[in-house]
Amino acid sequence: MAGMTKRKKEFQKIIEEGKVYSIEEAISLFKKAPRAKFDETVELCFRLGADPKQADQMVRGTVNLPHGTGKSVKVLVLCKGEGASAAKEAGADYVGGADLIQKISSGWIDFDVVVSAPDMMRDVGKLGRILGPRGLMPNPKTGTVTNDLARAVKEAKAGRIEFKIDKQGNINVGVGKISFEEKAICENANTVIKTIDKARPHGTKGKFIKSVFVATTMGPGLQLDLAKLGTT
Repeated sequence: MAGMTKRKKEFQKIIEEGKVYSIEEAISLFKKAPRAKFDETVELCFRLGADPKQADQMVRGTVNLPHGTGKSVKVLVLCKGEGASAAKEAGADYVGGADLIQKISSGWIDFDVVVSAPDMMRDVGKLGRILGPRGLMPNPKTGTVTNDLARAVKEAKAGRIEFKIDKQGNINVGVGKISFEEKAICENANTVIKTIDKARPHGTKGKFIKSVFVATTMGPGLQLDLAKLGTT
């Protein structure tokens, strides 16, 4: 804990209390700050003017990060027939049908993304209690229920991430690693911000994105200047 205390003191020396930052300024500060002993994730935290309890105000979707996520993504594909070969050629880590469904039912979850062919969803639905709470349930809205399995696998491997509003009206999403170049982190972040801004549901009124903070895994959160982000 002593090391963390020292690190926090170093942050306090370079952060101005009450200031709002551009994404470029915030990432530059994180780059100058003392590093943790691991490659921290840079995360955006949105507070939205949407009520997730209302069906017409749900915010959910996917976004392709231009510079990837910085981590290796294990993709599991549930399909049968010709789709299996296409999925394997695209780089899927696990491909199968009833065999994998049974394995998952037994508690195996060594994967990051699940893609399913539409004709498998009747059986995949049985995995809802396992995949649902972990955010792994395939969904047509996020492109993970599709006949174009190869494309879905390639997008997941390249850096496609999902976002979804939580019960408190917030969205937290990683936009890369602190080891990335500053420009790469900023471009990933701006892509996510623009995508979420465009995902505004018709049922919302007033300011949609109320605030955005950026933080590293073990670092403080810095509030971003919405005027500079061009949000609605």
